[in-house]
Amino acid sequence: MAEAVAAAMVDGTHLLVQAGTGTGKSLAYLVPSLLHDRRVVVATATLALQHQLVERDLPRLVDAVGDLPGVDASYAVLKGRSNYACLHRIRAGVPDDQGTLVDVPVGPMASKVIELRAWAEEESEAGGSGERDNAPRHTDREWRQVSVNHRECLGAAKCPFGQECFAELAREKAQRSHLVVTNHSLLAIDAIEGVPMIPDYDVVVVDEAHELVSRITQAATDELFAADVDRAAKRSQRHVEGHEADDLADAGDALRAAINDLHPGRIDVVPDALSEALVAVRASARACLSAYPKGDSGGAAQGDGDAGLNQAKGAVQEVFATAERMTAHSEGDVLWVTEGGDNRPPHLCVAPLQVWGPMRDKLLTDKLAVFTSATLKLGGDFNAVASSFGLKAAENVDSGPVERGDDVLPWRGLDVGSPFDYAQQAILYVARHLPPPGRDGLGQAQLDEIVELVDACEGRALGLFSSRRAAETAAEAVRERLPHLTTLAQGDAQLPELARQFVDDPHTALFGTLSLWQGLDVPGDTCQLVLIDRIPFPRPDDPLMSARQRAADKAGGNGFMQVAATHAALLLAQGTGRLIRTTTDRGVVAVLDPRLATARYGAFLKASLAPMWATSDPAVVRKALARLAAAAPSPIKQSDAR
Repeated sequence: MAEAVAAAMVDGTHLLVQAGTGTGKSLAYLVPSLLHDRRVVVATATLALQHQLVERDLPRLVDAVGDLPGVDASYAVLKGRSNYACLHRIRAGVPDDQGTLVDVPVGPMASKVIELRAWAEEESEAGGSGERDNAPRHTDREWRQVSVNHRECLGAAKCPFGQECFAELAREKAQRSHLVVTNHSLLAIDAIEGVPMIPDYDVVVVDEAHELVSRITQAATDELFAADVDRAAKRSQRHVEGHEADDLADAGDALRAAINDLHPGRIDVVPDALSEALVAVRASARACLSAYPKGDSGGAAQGDGDAGLNQAKGAVQEVFATAERMTAHSEGDVLWVTEGGDNRPPHLCVAPLQVWGPMRDKLLTDKLAVFTSATLKLGGDFNAVASSFGLKAAENVDSGPVERGDDVLPWRGLDVGSPFDYAQQAILYVARHLPPPGRDGLGQAQLDEIVELVDACEGRALGLFSSRRAAETAAEAVRERLPHLTTLAQGDAQLPELARQFVDDPHTALFGTLSLWQGLDVPGDTCQLVLIDRIPFPRPDDPLMSARQRAADKAGGNGFMQVAATHAALLLAQGTGRLIRTTTDRGVVAVLDPRLATARYGAFLKASLAPMWATSDPAVVRKALARLAAAAPSPIKQSDAR
């Protein structure tokens, strides 16, 4: 893989590398990245990988090669502005709903905000990074009291604390560094939205590349709450002398009424009431912005006043930009109303119909890209994932000569394999005898199957379910019929605590939904059974996925295979990958959806999975699980250890 990455950097051919867990792929791209003669950006999807690169892999690599002549081993981490504590907000105060700067936090979260402020001051004194990941434990709401987004920021030139600013210091360090580690979202904002966030670079390495499309989609998705309009209007009242802030508040009321009259789901034809409300929000936000005082309102010397005005104006700009996008009714966007819930009222969302076009035009045309992940081959080849990035099957140099030109982006795919012997280490069990899953959730046959499998392995089971309701139903059935085992369901505690309990007690089953499909790493005897209740197709009423599927059909393609089946294959590969994490792991992946064996698309899905030994015989699987459970070492009780 290292040789392939180095070659790609020389000849300018984009590269997709599938590299399974345990192959050492981070070193395989970091080594040629340090040897490359221009700056390289590494973009990750998760904080865990970013932490691994910065805290473990890069320091070890720098120790090994940093003294070699001609090797620039400097590196930096770069994140979005809201990921850093803001010293101005901490020292000058936070604006309330009226836009007045309040110095002392009040209410139940006050002590945590005070703790975060003290931590940020310590970071500043010690020359720390001020990054959110290093802060004391906190919630999103608490963090917003000590941070700002890019619209709220005063800017280094105006801010009295600009010389100390954590975000500015991080950008300056990135400017001086050969290798910059960032995230998918910041990469999208810089390369695709055209907002300069990252110093000029030659090559981008995208790790966890199976997440890239969804992360870019998230970064390009805008939301509009009626409450956002209300808040922007209230903050503007002390800065705008005319009626403009009141007009904005009235537009927010009209938007709330229009949203409340709609059913959740995609909006193909915008109703008149909603269209009029959005136009009113856009127009009143524009007028409100024009009514703000011109210039610096007294300059940076006023400090607090500048911050309050800047942050209030930033809120109005956010509302205006989103309303303007929604009123454009672009064919390249999808608009929908959310269902609401979890203390969030129904609101509007707008997202790009596809991202492969901007990726091709604004990233891959200008930069050399290396994409890597444990999951890039779907249906047995790289074409599905490559096309989602904007690369065409006809441009694959592995398929034959590709004539290079201005509008041709040559690429190749490489599967470096895995250190695991899946045929010997894992069984893929498809419960072909079960009825197909229905809309009403898990039936009695599926629950019986789950209980029997969990019983056979004496716990040690990770259940990956298509919905929270299914996970809770399965957990309740197992608790009732196997009371001697510990059964945990997502929501019983925070995910790190659930994972800790799962690891500490091998006679434990853990059932959950999407965050467990991709975010859990539990090697060893803790997990000998991965249960999947149904093929994870997107919901038929998912606004964005259904729109993309319809667009693929209209373009003459197969929307189901290009969108729904590809989505399911990716998640299945990620979910089944929870089982084998080391060369000594053994176990069973049990898929309770018979369509994996009986439907025509089943072959595509199975070709996306690791080459496990396959069976549909439940007796064979139960015996295998029982043997594994009997061979597993007995846990050492804490009392024995003491």
